[in-house]
Amino acid sequence: MVTSPVQHFTLSNSFLSHDLAGQSRTRVVTKTEQPHGGLREPRSRGRVMMALGSNKFDKESDIVRVGERLYLGMDFGTSGARYALIDKHGTIHSEGKKEYHHFMSGETIDWVASWRETLFSLLGEVPVHLRPLVASVSLDGTSATTLIVDSKTGEPLRKPFLYDESCPEALPIVKSIAPANHTVCSGSSTLCKVVSWWNTVDSNKESATLLHQADWLLWLLHGKLGVSDYNNALKVGYDPEVESYPTWLLSQPYSQLLPTVIAPGTSVGYLKEDIRKQFGFTEDCAVCAGTTDSIAAFLAARAMQPGKAVTSLGSTLAIKLLSTRRIEDARFGVYSHRLDDKWLVGGASNTGGAVLRQLFTDEQLEKLSELIVPTEPSPLDYYPLKAIGERFPVADPNLVPRLHPRPESDVEYLHGILESIARIEAKAYSLLKDLGATQVEEVFTAGGGAKNEKWTKIRERVLGLPVRRAMQTEAAYGAALLALKGSC
Repeated sequence: MVTSPVQHFTLSNSFLSHDLAGQSRTRVVTKTEQPHGGLREPRSRGRVMMALGSNKFDKESDIVRVGERLYLGMDFGTSGARYALIDKHGTIHSEGKKEYHHFMSGETIDWVASWRETLFSLLGEVPVHLRPLVASVSLDGTSATTLIVDSKTGEPLRKPFLYDESCPEALPIVKSIAPANHTVCSGSSTLCKVVSWWNTVDSNKESATLLHQADWLLWLLHGKLGVSDYNNALKVGYDPEVESYPTWLLSQPYSQLLPTVIAPGTSVGYLKEDIRKQFGFTEDCAVCAGTTDSIAAFLAARAMQPGKAVTSLGSTLAIKLLSTRRIEDARFGVYSHRLDDKWLVGGASNTGGAVLRQLFTDEQLEKLSELIVPTEPSPLDYYPLKAIGERFPVADPNLVPRLHPRPESDVEYLHGILESIARIEAKAYSLLKDLGATQVEEVFTAGGGAKNEKWTKIRERVLGLPVRRAMQTEAAYGAALLALKGSC
């Protein structure tokens, strides 16, 4: 594939997995439901950053004005997908969510079929009368979820490598070619997955292309195969600072798989004709390059000053800290995404809501949380993981979950788990400081865990920092902001 320089738009404003209770839900937001808020209209690219970073509100932007366009963002998390439809002020006009339908291929889930079906189901849930107003579309996917596809048909040549899937057999090879402690020097990196595939197949190499989850889903919409963004391409080795793949990567035989990289939010093309006609979108509806779910969650929070951070508490825990300095250290699962002239430093842990879901129902979580006294430290010391292996703040594929001893009281048990996850979060931010990142000053929270007020208070105590829920907590909103940026 062509490895052209990055095409630029000014980025303005994270990893987010969802707790999706129902099979699907669509909501058209009415005037009385709108939060009294929004973003000022960007008049130029220079204004886009101010607009997306602003916390000011426009009380008159809660209806679609005559001639006004809307911007559609979709977020594909680990358990389902969401969409958000906003106007140029940032006001939400419609939103919806859908769990993945698990198509089976033998005894395994056919994720490709699930994602494809969900994509078009979400498009179908956008209110019909609003579809002609959509000016642009963008979406995010889980970081390092990797597809090897046929470069002519776009169809996957194997099942996807999921975001948390590790390829330890490829790690020594990657470490032998990459700089020490580079982001790709992790068994779950995109590059390790590419190397693993390359070394285990004998055919189809010449006609193969690498795409990330977001890239592939966007290809279904615009039809231009082989395009990625520099957030998703980071873990395959792309260097966003110099805007190219490094020579050590381009010299490898599998470099032919690498996609063209452009800036997130850049317009790639227009919606394919068959999709426009099927769903009622207009001919000028643009499709914009996407990002990762953690970046989209950060954009949604609009935490735009160095020292501001976003913790996403979904199925997993991910943190992003806006820093003036780039930090990369695979020993600890730390990497940096570019955001204009600054860097989003952080990583993603395997702890989080998925562990809680294994142990408690939603109703139990709500009722038990009410009984927790967040000012009292829990003496229980756990390392809550769904399975063996951790990515950040310790990169250890052999780390064993620690969820015992279990006290007789479920309240005490939940308290211990929530506080243990908070300690992991605190260790993560402390690690970033030790590695040279900007000191964290305030933490915004996104994801399902942001709704748990007792957990927020526990985290404030453990972190020793102000913690508050982000104004917008959904990555789909951040993806919609990218669509807005791409139309400017």
